[in-house]
Amino acid sequence: MELNALYNQIIVENSRSGQNRHKVAEATASLEGVNPSCGDDIILELRVKDGIIEDAGFTGEGCAISQASASLMIDLILGKPVEEAQKLLQTFLGMIKGEISDEEQLEFLEDAIALKGISHMPGRVKCAVLPWHTLMGILDEKETENK
Repeated sequence: MELNALYNQIIVENSRSGQNRHKVAEATASLEGVNPSCGDDIILELRVKDGIIEDAGFTGEGCAISQASASLMIDLILGKPVEEAQKLLQTFLGMIKGEISDEEQLEFLEDAIALKGISHMPGRVKCAVLPWHTLMGILDEKETENK
């Protein structure tokens, strides 16, 4: 199977999957992310305990790219320390901005690397980064709370 076809399959499967589409019981953080230009609207919820992301989920509506990106992001950060999630977040944003293209650096993104081609579609970049920017807002808020 060609790499682009595999990436497309990953995006389609994750956009339709309900695996990470849920409210989080006893969430410690919640934030809404909205992309008014295309109507994407998600609510990201996390349960963080002792610096570890114990559970994460999202609800909302949006295009296949935003929904797949949210699901892939949650798969990636679940069970990880907040500091590692922040590094993954910066790596993902660097990939989408075209600042990071080294495959060795990107391998930590696992299936989320399927969104790499979005960087060449300016109209879809906002869709792909919406969940990640929402995560950034939550993590920045949590960091401020801990100071």
